[in-house]
Amino acid sequence: MTTNRPVTAAWTYHNGTKHSWESVRTNPHTLDWGNYPLAFKIYSTLEPLPLPHEWPSVSMATLSAIAETRPEHNDECIPDLLSLAKLLFLSAGITKRQPYLGGERYFRAAACTGALYHIDLYLVCGELPDLSAGVYHFGPHDFALRCLRPGDYRQMLIQASGQEPGVAHAPALFVCTSTYWRNAWKYQARTYRHCFWDAGTLLYWPTCWRREQH
Repeated sequence: MTTNRPVTAAWTYHNGTKHSWESVRTNPHTLDWGNYPLAFKIYSTLEPLPLPHEWPSVSMATLSAIAETRPEHNDECIPDLLSLAKLLFLSAGITKRQPYLGGERYFRAAACTGALYHIDLYLVCGELPDLSAGVYHFGPHDFALRCLRPGDYRQMLIQASGQEPGVAHAPALFVCTSTYWRNAWKYQARTYRHCFWDAGTLLYWPTCWRREQH
C-alpha cells in the first residue's frame, strides 16, 4: 500500500527549486517573447453558452467578508446559472481590458504568477435548473461555458476523491487544471509550486463572495 508519508521527493523538489541570492542572479534562462503563451485555453470548435454578467450588489463589504471567521452555512443549495456565473467571474473572470500597442492586456479577478493565468476552470454538474448535466470548460475571454461531455460525470470525481462527503453531495463541482507550459515558459521547474499557489488564490475570492451573500 502506498502512502504520502515518504517526503524525500517533495523535499528534493523544494530544495532544488527554491530561490536563493545565487539562483536568482545566475539563472541563464531568458524569455522567448516570440513564443509567448496564450492567456486562455481555446476550444475553437465548440459552441459557447454565454453566461449572465449582471447581478445585484452584495450586502456585506468585501473587507468584512475577508475577516469573517464564522463557519459556512450548510444549507443545501442548488446553484442556477447566475450563481455559477458569479463564482466563475470572481475566481477567473476578466475584470478589465486595457489596449496597448500590439495587443490587449487582461486584468483578472485573481492574481497569477507572471500574469500568465495557467489555471483553467471546468464545471462538472448534474442536472441544474437552467443547465444540463455535463462537463464544461469556462472561457474567461468570452465569459461562456463550452460543453465537452454531456451527462453526469460527478461519480468519477467522487471516486477520485475517496468518497469525500463534500464532493459526493455537491450538485456542481469546479475542477482546476493547469496548462503547465503557460507558466513554465517563464518559471521553469518552479511552475509546480505555482500550480498550487495560483489555484489557491483563484479559489479564495469566491469564498469571500459566499460570505457576503449571508
